[in-house]
Amino acid sequence: MSKILIVAEHDGHTLNLSTAKCVSCAKAIGGDIDIAVLGQGHDAVGAQAAALAGVSRVLMISAAHLAHPLAANWAPEVLQLAANYTHVIGPSTTMGKDLMPRVAALVGVNQFSDVMEVLSPLSFRRPIYAGNAIIDVKAAEGQKIVMTVRTASWPATGSGGNAVVEQRTAQGTAAGHSRYLALNSAGSERPDLQGASKVVSGGRALGSAEGFALIYRLADKLGAGVGASRAAVDAGYVPSDMQVGQTGKIIAPDLYLAFGISGAIQHITGIKDSRTIVAVNKDAEAPIFEIADIGLVGDLFTVIPEIEALLG
Repeated sequence: MSKILIVAEHDGHTLNLSTAKCVSCAKAIGGDIDIAVLGQGHDAVGAQAAALAGVSRVLMISAAHLAHPLAANWAPEVLQLAANYTHVIGPSTTMGKDLMPRVAALVGVNQFSDVMEVLSPLSFRRPIYAGNAIIDVKAAEGQKIVMTVRTASWPATGSGGNAVVEQRTAQGTAAGHSRYLALNSAGSERPDLQGASKVVSGGRALGSAEGFALIYRLADKLGAGVGASRAAVDAGYVPSDMQVGQTGKIIAPDLYLAFGISGAIQHITGIKDSRTIVAVNKDAEAPIFEIADIGLVGDLFTVIPEIEALLG
């Protein structure tokens, strides 16, 4: 039977939704599921992890050098835990993409990346070529599996669990070649882009950073997160952390509204798992209309105020 370890993503206070999605993937593999929560003074995070349905144990590893998710410090700790597991899983987020390859290298195996479907405990399905092709990959019998989960492809597991919480002693020390400096975040009351159920995105057609005020205003009315195309980011209208797509954030909201976004393949890769895609563009031939559930050929500067009026 498989023994699965999930490395939790958190900010020291709140468990990231990606961890609950990793649990859903682990359930598809089958077996005992444990979650490792690394950090310092993070008992609240451990309690949240213990409440996830399907989790057997939560392993709390606390130390000063683990307080921040620095991969150089976290990877050796995960390696120590990995000896007792058949699968070690992390989310395919910025944190997971930094940490899990280090873990795989320390274990001495190739990583399985962006797993979107489980075929068996040893076989998985993942996208390649910016999502234009899907391949099946398989591990050798007896191989320890280190993998990242494509969070856009998995629902978050429910709550109601009551896992045992165990305190563990950190085995390593701070890496001498890397140190944590600071986290700079443009704080916002809007939902986090990767966890939002509704997202409003804008493209280069907004024309300026000031033009994006339309997108922000509509998003606030809908209680939605805000995203942008790479073209809008490159033009300097919005910061890079709002970029949606292959080189930005891959998301799967229930509702995705795209205004003035043509639909380059890199952008489509980041949104195609959305439940409902609504596109507004002046160009009737825009590629985004090929994947949109609802498409409207029109001027966003006219359409957005009309939508706002209907919302009241």
